[in-house]
Amino acid sequence: MVFLSSPTMQKGIFVSVPVLVLSVSFAAGVFFLLSSSFSSSSSSSCSCPSSLSSSSNGGSVSDVRLQERISTTREDVEWVRDLIRSNGLHMQKNELRKGINPRTRDQQLADLKQYKGISHYEGEEANNHTALPCPGELLVEQHHSNYGEPWAGGRDVFEFLAESSNLKPNSRVLEIGCGTLRVGLHFIRYLNPRHFHCLEKDELSLMAALRYELPSQGLLHKRPLILRGEDMEFSKFGSDVSYDLIYASAVFLHMPDKLVWTGLERLVEKLKPNEGRIFVSHNVKFCSRLGGDECAKKLASLGLEYLGKQTHDSLLFNHYEIWFGFRRVKP
Repeated sequence: MVFLSSPTMQKGIFVSVPVLVLSVSFAAGVFFLLSSSFSSSSSSSCSCPSSLSSSSNGGSVSDVRLQERISTTREDVEWVRDLIRSNGLHMQKNELRKGINPRTRDQQLADLKQYKGISHYEGEEANNHTALPCPGELLVEQHHSNYGEPWAGGRDVFEFLAESSNLKPNSRVLEIGCGTLRVGLHFIRYLNPRHFHCLEKDELSLMAALRYELPSQGLLHKRPLILRGEDMEFSKFGSDVSYDLIYASAVFLHMPDKLVWTGLERLVEKLKPNEGRIFVSHNVKFCSRLGGDECAKKLASLGLEYLGKQTHDSLLFNHYEIWFGFRRVKP
């Protein structure tokens, strides 16, 4: 409001109360309309986190897992090292302090057989409270020592194979000889349900996989197709399945060469052309024993191309593994 002054009196601009009320009401209405317009335009270009927004090509929230990182990064390693240091943790004489009731696996097993655990039901109630009873040998994880190297190496294998074959959660994977799922657990956890298949002939390994590893890791809902079989017979997995990755870890070196070639002949039709991968660990003597030219010719006759040898290191212990890659070149 502006005031004009004179020597005799002060003259001002007078605004009546009704006019003032109408002016304020009109301003409030205009402000409401502008706010509504701005709000609707903001929601159409949501600044939400990318993990909650649909992608421009029509993707959905579930597609976010397609970008999930697999391998440990240098930043991850530095983070955990800093956390170890900040907590004042260190190893003295490479020994850890024992727990409140330290027991070896053999001692744990003896305790389970004799005492059935610290607290347990007796009589008629003994079998009414455990939905999936598991043998004591599996509960104390004796099968984790069956590989000649630490169980943790399974994660190393998974990371190498998944990244070398550009795996995504909706990919399909077949392992030949998955054993007790030292490697397979990581694939099962990463892949969509029913997308991991395995052929395994050893009964004890299957018992460990199905009666202990899958239930204890909370992975029963992933419904992996794990079948008992040998002689490289894959018909039970279906005729229309197509794999992004087929791998055999320390399996072919225990088979007759003829059986390995039979298996490859059956598998090539189940491998996706060009992008699909077959990986074999340790060596390919089934091929090299034929001689270089003959090996290449036999692979070509099956529609396979040798991609070369690769190695990967372990994250947690001094170890590396050798892998040989192949792809399907015929449609």
